[in-house]
Amino acid sequence: MAGDVEASQGPAGSTTELIGRDRAPLHTPPGASTTARKWATRFVRPIEAFLHVEASSGVVLLVMAAVAMVIANSAWAGAFHHLLELPIGLKLGSLEVEHSLHFWINDGLMTIFFFVVGLEIRREIHEGELSNLRRAVLPLAAAIGGMAAPALLYLAIAGHMPEARPGWGVPMATDIAFAVGLLALLGKRVPPALRVLLLALAIIDDIGSIVVIATFYSGALDMSGFAIAGGGLALILLLQRLGVRRPSIYVIPGFIVWLGVCRSGVHPTIAGVIVGLLTPARSWLGPTGLVELARRSAETVEQELTNGKPGGVAPSLLAAEASRIDLASREALPPATRLQMMLHPWVAFVIMPIFALANAGVTLDRNAATPSLVSAGIVVGLVAGKPLGILSACFAVVRLRIAALPRGIGGRELLVLGLVAGIGFTMALFVAGLAFPAGPKLEQAKAAILVASALAMTVGLLAGRLLLKREVAGGAARTASEAEASDDL
Repeated sequence: MAGDVEASQGPAGSTTELIGRDRAPLHTPPGASTTARKWATRFVRPIEAFLHVEASSGVVLLVMAAVAMVIANSAWAGAFHHLLELPIGLKLGSLEVEHSLHFWINDGLMTIFFFVVGLEIRREIHEGELSNLRRAVLPLAAAIGGMAAPALLYLAIAGHMPEARPGWGVPMATDIAFAVGLLALLGKRVPPALRVLLLALAIIDDIGSIVVIATFYSGALDMSGFAIAGGGLALILLLQRLGVRRPSIYVIPGFIVWLGVCRSGVHPTIAGVIVGLLTPARSWLGPTGLVELARRSAETVEQELTNGKPGGVAPSLLAAEASRIDLASREALPPATRLQMMLHPWVAFVIMPIFALANAGVTLDRNAATPSLVSAGIVVGLVAGKPLGILSACFAVVRLRIAALPRGIGGRELLVLGLVAGIGFTMALFVAGLAFPAGPKLEQAKAAILVASALAMTVGLLAGRLLLKREVAGGAARTASEAEASDDL
């Protein structure tokens, strides 16, 4: 490292001057091969570019769903099923938790997904679309209409069958990854205000799904589980009062909350939402603190370098100033925002694809292919119920002058929004697994979700191409930031 620094310092020997001229002075760490890093960069850059495209997580989900379908209809189906049923346990003293791999995916990994949902809800309540009642009315009405209409249509079609009735919650949810990805494919045709409205609608939609799961798809309640979860929550609140800000410290109390909720009979993924909602949404230092602490530490180290003491900068001093810079960078953002940004790629490109692989496989036999009231209710609910509910609710609150449409948003844009919201996929598959036991009804529900989501994607994309204008209307917000700051909603 010393050789790299000396070789890259300017005539005055100032590292600051070097960084001013060359933004990335240390391209190769000590001991690394420049050639190897160059080829690694060439390989990694296209992957990074793909991961930064909004539609890419939807593409990964589609690929994993296709792989799941292939496996479910191949000679590997039995082996894959046995793999999912493989028991995996955790043991701590006398406390032992053992469940199948399928459980750990659906109820363990998906808890992290719901934790990120909780973080997003917390942020939206603090500073987003849900922080102002007037701005929240339109997406709130759209979400309620978009949940109620599909559920009612499903019950109208299949509600008279007791074994089919639990599926009413399946067509309620919107898959945000696919929905946002599809809007990204429409490019500049999509007004930024429409994208913001979709995100706010999806957040409220997630809240509704969480309430439905906790209320209607949980088992018999065990008060001892609530006591354990309450202890974990009390520990989280105590750590917050003590000013503990490192996320890693909260893993153990968060796991205690998960164990308690799991034992209580409420679906364990609700624990992720609760912990997410408790995460602070205000930064400690903010951008001003970041600048001040970073400048102070840099000046201290530079002063030591200028003095030219034998042995250079003392390791203890360098460690202390590096620790301050680490604190400044960590606390420049609110914990809820920082954790969401850190976990979102893992959720989008690891957890959700694994969930799709474990749950999207449908055996194409007579049970799945046979038309049923369950499949009809889900398809009609998602493809027709979503746009019907969203448009009806939006026009109702606008007509009653409770809310106003953003500039540049009209009936065409709302229709496209409703069609895109009909993509259920991840959340619909999740609720289907809770609504139906393994068997013909679950297979029919899965097949219907895949068909309905494919129809909603196709119709939504075509409608967007035909109905949306290529340019943003005059006076309308031209960026998502402008749309979020606007008073139109």
